[in-house]
Amino acid sequence: MSVLTTAPSATAASHRRPRVRLSWLVGLGLVLAALNLRTAVTSLGPVLDQVSGALGMSGVVAGLLTTLPVLCFAVFGSVTPWLARRLGEHRLLLGALLLLGTGLLARVMTDSSVVFLAASVVALSGGAIGNVLIPALIKRHFPQRAATMTTVYATALAVGTMLAAAATVPIERAAGDWHVALGVWAALAAVAAIPWLALSRSEPERFSGRERAGTRALVRNRLAWAVTGYFGTQSLVAYVMFGWLPQLLQDRGYTDGQAGLSMAVFTALGIPVSLAVPVLAARVTGRRPMVAGLGLLYLVGLSGMLWAPVSALWVFVMLTGVAMGSFPLALTLFALRTRTAEATQALSAFAQSVGYLIAGAGPLAVGVLYSATGGWTLPFTLLFAVVAAHILTGWYAAGDRYLEDEPA
Repeated sequence: MSVLTTAPSATAASHRRPRVRLSWLVGLGLVLAALNLRTAVTSLGPVLDQVSGALGMSGVVAGLLTTLPVLCFAVFGSVTPWLARRLGEHRLLLGALLLLGTGLLARVMTDSSVVFLAASVVALSGGAIGNVLIPALIKRHFPQRAATMTTVYATALAVGTMLAAAATVPIERAAGDWHVALGVWAALAAVAAIPWLALSRSEPERFSGRERAGTRALVRNRLAWAVTGYFGTQSLVAYVMFGWLPQLLQDRGYTDGQAGLSMAVFTALGIPVSLAVPVLAARVTGRRPMVAGLGLLYLVGLSGMLWAPVSALWVFVMLTGVAMGSFPLALTLFALRTRTAEATQALSAFAQSVGYLIAGAGPLAVGVLYSATGGWTLPFTLLFAVVAAHILTGWYAAGDRYLEDEPA
């Protein structure tokens, strides 16, 4: 009798153990992958002057380097679902990390600006694929803990972004060579590939590709466009801040050192915000108050940066940094607004591909308006309009609805 009662539980426990080990391995792999997705972008900026000088880059080529991330995120992100159907999600993420590491290594082993550009495209393609795949993998492997794992993902992404930006210059000074400072991030990508090398043997079942959430269907889907608009407008404001905030602060009266410190704190705020927002989004019954609250913080922060006294300027910079919590909220919506991992992947690809194209126009438009007027009133008028669109699209996207249920 005792054998009959204990054997099933022992069998169940033996089945649970491999699943638990797999979950831990997937979780570790997602964290390590997320740490790498922005290193190709944020490690280059601090040493761009040295790189362009050493490789004899023209101003046009250096400018193209700063535009490559959004272009690669849009182009390679759009083909990720197609690649996943043919290669499998685990193997594709392994390939993405290998592309990232190979590109990072190749661009420090050349003295040609053309090869450096090509290697950067290779590295950025890996980051773009990871951007789209990870939300779908979270939905597939952690369907009941999607918000919690999105918190982990968004936080790791923020840490990796800040780490590459903050550590590259000290490494360059210690080594006396920008090649080492950029090449070291290839080693981090190699470490991140190890769990996915093991996971490539346990590939999830591939889907047929006949699901309703294909690209053509998403083009006609209002919710898909709302999530895309919310993600794209947030990214536009973020890229404008990353590109133009130091110049704005200096024009308002900050020294170079004060502007740099403010930018560092602004970027570092992404870590605690990324920890808090997805968890809060999972616990509240409605996300629309979060959309409205973060949008209001944007409006207050941007208004203060434009009109507040210089002594209070830092307060409004920090408020805008907290408002950047709309980025992890947008990532959370990929999973919360879909029922299946396939739909999450399709929505992630669509929203990020179109959204990054929207974002790429922001810094250019602000630069044109700033150059034409010599001031910040007109550029900020554009930003206020973008934030208004951000709130409107977010309001629709945060409603209690699912992508698969939306009328085409």
